[in-house]
Amino acid sequence: MTQSELILLNFTEIRRRSIKLWSELPEHHYNWKPDENAMTAREMVRHVLEADYGWNIIINRGNMANYRSPWKNRPFISVADEIEFAEPYRKTFLDSVRRFSDSQLIETEIIHPGNGKKKMLGKYLLRIGYHESVHAGQFLSYLRAMKINRPEIWD
Repeated sequence: MTQSELILLNFTEIRRRSIKLWSELPEHHYNWKPDENAMTAREMVRHVLEADYGWNIIINRGNMANYRSPWKNRPFISVADEIEFAEPYRKTFLDSVRRFSDSQLIETEIIHPGNGKKKMLGKYLLRIGYHESVHAGQFLSYLRAMKINRPEIWD
């Protein structure tokens, strides 16, 4: 198994678990948040799904100066609708990762536009997985605070 295949497996498993969590969120709790400075539950779902579009630009060394999200001005209808809308962007992102060779993963330098930090592509991709995992943990705490069933994500 190549390094990119392992990274893809990790991304797929993380997303599978995120979707299990998000799918438990009742519509009447979409705007719930633990405090005034936090994201709402629906904002967190969108944030994670929308990130794939930006990550794909970054890992392909695209220009983020004129970044425009496909989600801009798009109403949030439901978690299922968000997942469906995000699917082509997710596929494009995963296809990009699939094309990277082992040598590209260890030799290609990525500069994150938000903070200017340099990382090797393979490490950057692992941090992308970590980003979603952190939000999954936050979402678990949201569900707990809302007293909503937390699905078994370890199966």
